[in-house]
Amino acid sequence: MTTLHEPATQATPPRRRARRLTPSFLARHLLRLAVSLAVLMVASFAMIHLIPGDPLRQMLGPTAPKALVDARRAELGLNDSLPVQFGHYVQHVFSGDLGTSFFSSQPVSDIIAQGLPNTLALAVLATLVALAAAIPLGMWSAVRTHQGRRRRTETAFTMLTGTAVAIPEYLYGLALLLVFALGLGLLPPAGLTGPASYVLPATALAIAPAAMIARLARVETLRELDTDYMRLAHAKRLPARRLYAVHLLPNTLTATLTMGGLLLGGLITGSVLVENVFAWPGLGQRTVEAITQKDYPVAQAMILVYGALVLFINFLIDVLLALLDPKSSLTAPTRQEG
Repeated sequence: MTTLHEPATQATPPRRRARRLTPSFLARHLLRLAVSLAVLMVASFAMIHLIPGDPLRQMLGPTAPKALVDARRAELGLNDSLPVQFGHYVQHVFSGDLGTSFFSSQPVSDIIAQGLPNTLALAVLATLVALAAAIPLGMWSAVRTHQGRRRRTETAFTMLTGTAVAIPEYLYGLALLLVFALGLGLLPPAGLTGPASYVLPATALAIAPAAMIARLARVETLRELDTDYMRLAHAKRLPARRLYAVHLLPNTLTATLTMGGLLLGGLITGSVLVENVFAWPGLGQRTVEAITQKDYPVAQAMILVYGALVLFINFLIDVLLALLDPKSSLTAPTRQEG
């Protein structure tokens, strides 16, 4: 039986063994990434052929002479067989040539280069805000309600986070815009004019993910609170700062940070409507414009870029989880010296 006179080092969590990624793990996940990217390229190529109607007729207008339409079709290689067209498409993608906008005649690669940094900056900031707010909130709720205490706090936490997850991000954006920009005039209502412009769109994007992460952080914290090392730390009456910040926090972060990384991919694609609410100069606004204007080269490229970003982020999360999770069977322990 453990006594209170045992060495203080026993109050610390078990040390994780140093681990390294196995070559088979990296090879397997790189192959999965390559196959997923290949499927994504096929899907983005097929999009323009599956959409009803003639994209060239949409571009040139219903009154364009048939000879002009046929000449433009031959110029774009649309008279070739689908395998030949797909081969040209793949070649152009790998060379960085994503086509030209039907309406602005601007290279699609330039459109992406202009908007992608703003979209990534907004998504990363929203993820950081969500993590910074959710992890302390989830841990606080777990500590307050541990072992069935404070049922009202638990019920309120569950109801508030559940409701927050259910509301779409663009509705948060509209509410924040009406209150803090148009109503109180505290923040810019639209566009990117400085650091203050990030506040409303990043907050709108962060609320629902923060609620999800807070729920996960609470579950992970409750699990850690019931471990032997935390019971011993409580029995030794360690200071709260050391107990929670040094011992508890690091052991609750693996699943929470993994969820945060996965949400980053979702925020990149989910920012489309929020960017339109705030007229944000990112890819979201150009994506909606491309769809409404039937600007197929731009829409096709957006599918490819958004999909590739999500796949790459998921690959990085797999690698991070393999490094952080001591229970992972995907990694192998390094040899211990001595």
